[in-house]
Amino acid sequence: MTAQIISGRDIAQKIIQKELIPRVRMLNKKSVQPKLVVIFLGENSASASYIRQKEKFAAQAGVASEVLKFPESISEEELLVEIKKINADDSIHGVIVQLPLPDHINVDKVISTIDPTKDVDGFSDENNSDLDIRKSLLPPCTPKGIITMLEKSGVNVAEKRVVVMGRSRIVGRPVAEMMLFRGAMVKVLHSKTPPQEAAQALKEAEVLVVAVGKPELVRGEQLSRGVIVIDVGIHRREDGSLCGDVHFESTKKVASLISPVPGGVGPMTVVSLIENTITAAEQTAN
Repeated sequence: MTAQIISGRDIAQKIIQKELIPRVRMLNKKSVQPKLVVIFLGENSASASYIRQKEKFAAQAGVASEVLKFPESISEEELLVEIKKINADDSIHGVIVQLPLPDHINVDKVISTIDPTKDVDGFSDENNSDLDIRKSLLPPCTPKGIITMLEKSGVNVAEKRVVVMGRSRIVGRPVAEMMLFRGAMVKVLHSKTPPQEAAQALKEAEVLVVAVGKPELVRGEQLSRGVIVIDVGIHRREDGSLCGDVHFESTKKVASLISPVPGGVGPMTVVSLIENTITAAEQTAN
């Protein structure tokens, strides 16, 4: 068996062309131009690369975007003032603060300052409380992207044994809740899970989402044949190549479907961000 590759890049492009562009055109007819603002502190090269992809996808969908750059030394108070200005600007429908932030800035305080109706990352308590994406207005982007990727690939998680590795607020916990809403039998593994219990769960998994931030932690021999694998991690090796939290070569030999790194979850996260921006603009238009 060789796994079928789930191309997040291809799925994202189809969503842009078939779903997002028509929605933007409808907004334009109402004289509404969806706009996303990205706040970027410092000169982190990886963050800059992510921002360029966000600008590219926004342009393809017809969404205006603007990057506000500030020095890494900006004070927390100054940053919060800038966010409040954006909150008050009716021409801006979505705002994100590119993570990570410098140590002197409290991430939770920054997130809580963003107007929830413009929190297109979906990190605020208001947007992170009801994680059935059929009801939540602006759900967190990576979990939303994972669910969309599975659904567009014809995967119904109802009654499937789903294992989520990682319990972060941004990915692990929300994607587990989204799976539960869809009738999956979900088990979350984390650093405190006993090794024997974790090994058994991996063997029983029918769908596996790995978001632990450790390169190539999961290998194919730990899994059962036919498993569907979604790899959220992204890491740069010493030779400059990229890899995920899953060892791709060994895992693709046992999996039925697998998302690659790069080109898997990343593009789905970005297209979810652009869709959230359009949704926020639609709420304003209505």
